[in-house]
Amino acid sequence: MADPGLSVPMLIQFLDLFGTAAFAATGAFKAVEHKSDIVGIIILATITGVAGGVLRDVIFGRVPPVAIANPLYVAITIGMAVAIFFLYRSFKHYEGLILKFDAVGLGVFTIIGASFAYSVFGLNFLAMAFAGIVTAVGGGILRDVFVNEVPIVFVKELYASASFAGVVAFFGMLAAGVDVNVAAIPCIALATGLRMLAMKYNWNLPRPRV
Repeated sequence: MADPGLSVPMLIQFLDLFGTAAFAATGAFKAVEHKSDIVGIIILATITGVAGGVLRDVIFGRVPPVAIANPLYVAITIGMAVAIFFLYRSFKHYEGLILKFDAVGLGVFTIIGASFAYSVFGLNFLAMAFAGIVTAVGGGILRDVFVNEVPIVFVKELYASASFAGVVAFFGMLAAGVDVNVAAIPCIALATGLRMLAMKYNWNLPRPRV
């Protein structure tokens, strides 16, 4: 249980760093599976962990991006990459746990991205949806492309859709007058929960018959 003295913004910042570590871990795992060396593992972990937020910041004119202005983000991705380089044999048995961390990161980054758009454009649904989804899925798309795989967001269980649902709920709560910090936590939980349920029950969007 969180300390009652911990403010919501501080909690979100902590989860942001946690999500960065989780996404970095998925990038590092992917790099190891593709026989990369330590430099390749660090590069892919860093891209996966911070690329979504960097892309969002550049598109919306925040220069320098948060992940560059605050070296803690890159330090976390490098630390995660090095840890997995040395401990891969131990960690690979917990791949399901890593995917759960990835789901938490998806939810957190969705709402952080949408919150940033809200602070810039106000209650603009398209801007919030774009920023939220780009932040949540950008790093994962680049990770998969860099190892020559079809991005998971295009072929696997609900992913971008879970992010979009979180943005819709967040927008709705803000439109109803709920404070942005209060609205953030349940919407993070919604996006994360949808992603976890989709993984558990193999929920997918309809596909054309070929």
